[in-house]
Amino acid sequence: QVQLVQSGGGSVQAGGSLRLSCLASGGTFGANAVGWFRQAPGKEREFVGGISWSDGWSAAMSAYADSVRGRFTVSRDSAKNTVYLQMNNLKPEDTAVYYCGSRRGISRDENDYDYWGQGTQVTVSS
Repeated sequence: QVQLVQSGGGSVQAGGSLRLSCLASGGTFGANAVGWFRQAPGKEREFVGGISWSDGWSAAMSAYADSVRGRFTVSRDSAKNTVYLQMNNLKPEDTAVYYCGSRRGISRDENDYDYWGQGTQVTVSS
C-alpha cells in the first residue's frame, strides 16, 4: 500500500511559524508531485502550494496560492520521501485543516490527486 502520513500541526499566535510534514510510504511511489490544500469550516478546500520533480532533473518546480506566497515554502527531502510545508508569518485566516495529496504532475485541482494524507489542524490566534 501507499500511504501519506502527516505531522506537524498545532496552535500558534499570529506571526508565528509551523512546519508540516507529509511522509510517503508503502513501497515504490509512482507520483512525482505533492500538493498542499487546506479547508476551513464552511469553506471549500483550496490549494495552498505544491512541488513537482522528476528523477531525470535535479531542480524541482513549485507553485503557490497568492494568499501564501512569500510566507509559505514547499520543499522535499528525497532521501526521506518527505515533503514539507514551512509556514511563516502565520495569520488567523490561515486557520484550517491542512492536507497533502500526491499525483503525477503538479495541479491546483484537488480532484487530480490520487492519494491523500489524513489532515492536520492548524490554528492561528490573534
